[in-house]
Amino acid sequence: MDNTEGTPVQPQGTIPQEVIADETGIYEFRQARQIHNPFLSRGCCQSPRLFNKNDTVFQHSCSKFDSFDWLKTVPVPEGSKSPDIVEVRFKNSRKDYFRLSPEMELTVGEIVAVEASPGHDIGIVSMVGEMVRFQLRKKNPASNPDDIKKVYRKARLTDIEKWIAAVESEISTMYRSRDIADQLGLLMKINDVEIQGDNTKAIFYYTAEDRVDFRELIKLMAEEFKVRIEMRQIGARQEASRLGGIGSCGRELCCSTWMSDFKSVTTNSARVQQLSLNPQKLAGQCGKLKCCLNYEYETYVDAIKGLPSTEIRLKTRRGEATHQKTDIFQRLMWYSYINEPGNLMAIPVDNVISIQEENKKGKLPEKLEDFSQITEKKSEFDNGSVQDDLTRFDHL
Repeated sequence: MDNTEGTPVQPQGTIPQEVIADETGIYEFRQARQIHNPFLSRGCCQSPRLFNKNDTVFQHSCSKFDSFDWLKTVPVPEGSKSPDIVEVRFKNSRKDYFRLSPEMELTVGEIVAVEASPGHDIGIVSMVGEMVRFQLRKKNPASNPDDIKKVYRKARLTDIEKWIAAVESEISTMYRSRDIADQLGLLMKINDVEIQGDNTKAIFYYTAEDRVDFRELIKLMAEEFKVRIEMRQIGARQEASRLGGIGSCGRELCCSTWMSDFKSVTTNSARVQQLSLNPQKLAGQCGKLKCCLNYEYETYVDAIKGLPSTEIRLKTRRGEATHQKTDIFQRLMWYSYINEPGNLMAIPVDNVISIQEENKKGKLPEKLEDFSQITEKKSEFDNGSVQDDLTRFDHL
């Protein structure tokens, strides 16, 4: 099960937090860390070093979409073998599964060279042991187990050296590719670049509203960067997931921290939760409906079961009343008379049902005030001309 563990620790060799995180907030601090240490997107709190063992480079607290191995302390039953497949983490949310050779043993956090097409890629082992079986059942990476690619070896000094050079060149490569796309007049946005560990292939992630003919772009970029080019189109939600950011709730975006899949969000989720259909409030950083609208949707669906129809007017001898709003969890329905729309009365659901049943029999109660639990009277409008007087603060 994917979730986030802990809080990112201060990595060595990065910009101090007190220098960056002033009134601008933690977002600028994280952005500065990302530029200073591009390996943060790969779960590394610090950059790998050529002449160290790099045992502490990978940290769960620095990883996006981290996985908690709840079977780590459970011993393997006698007679059964631990799976020969490991989960390897690459940039951002990209993970894949690779098969080990019989004589190879790996632990979480080790840097390995794995099979790629073409050449080899460098990644970090993020999960081993029995938990990998459950992840394979969930994600089903390959219908045929023989199709799973192999782990070549633990990363050598030359492998890590090439990997560091490739990762550090990703930002400059992305900016240069944007300039080339702009010169060609292509209506596309290149959001992210991932260069393979052996520096022979680069994956460019882009967003575009319409189909883009990027054949000339690929030709120019191949000549510029001297690598094999692969273009992958992603949606607006995937773009926000890769880039990250701060949501209106003040926390990091769910899609960039723990959400591993996207479910469709419709305006019906907002209607059921009695939310105002205001696009500016319902849209997230990606410009689409917020994913969090689905979090409590099923709870609201269960809560509104048994509520009477809001289309039916309540008839009394004093007059007819129409529905205005509903407090679902307190089970209160607010009504107002047609001739007094500003005076709201909160009536319990049971009383609303009984009034509707009496109306069907032709019986009319005296007035709704006899059934209401809360009454809100219309507030009087105060002319703001006095408040705009320049002398209004003189008496303070």
